Amino acid sequence: MFTGLVEATGRVERFEGRDHGHRLQVSAPFVAELRHGDSVAVNGVCLTVVETDGTSFSSDVSRTTLEATSLGTVRVGRLVNLERPVRADARMGGHFVLGHVDQTSTIGRFDPDGDGYWLEVDVPDALDAYVIPKGSIAIDGISLTIASLKNRTVGVQIVPFTFAHTSLREARAGDAVNLETDVLGKYVARLLERQPS
Repeated sequence: MFTGLVEATGRVERFEGRDHGHRLQVSAPFVAELRHGDSVAVNGVCLTVVETDGTSFSSDVSRTTLEATSLGTVRVGRLVNLERPVRADARMGGHFVLGHVDQTSTIGRFDPDGDGYWLEVDVPDALDAYVIPKGSIAIDGISLTIASLKNRTVGVQIVPFTFAHTSLREARAGDAVNLETDVLGKYVARLLERQPS
């Protein structure tokens, strides 16, 4: 489980096709603390560490994950968000993020707004029931508060700290992003669906 509070950013160093998917290699400042089998969220996608060296880690990315997330569009040199799982004894900031991407979308608008930025992303129809004003959403693994919701377009305010410490500092309108809605909302919606009429 993750919090959506990005721990660091890294660069994609290698992305190679293999028989059953791809091998993704990403630089990470905390690589010395990683062990084989550890989980790391890369742009909000939970991956398993299969190799490490002095500066980077590698993970296998299945064809299903490539199709269901924006990792299929990643290129060498791309800046990505990284987060290790939350520890049980840590303060819980952000919100509950599983690293299981619900859908992808594209950035519709990303403009300067005062000291920060205004980011808009269209939400696919399948996720409409799980987004609410002032609720939480993870965009490329970043826990964000929904500031506006109009016609299935989510608007979020990006503060200077978030801009400076995430991959958003290189983001542009039209970029593909991963979306994960709040898991608590999904469970509530599922329970309501199963209530007798």
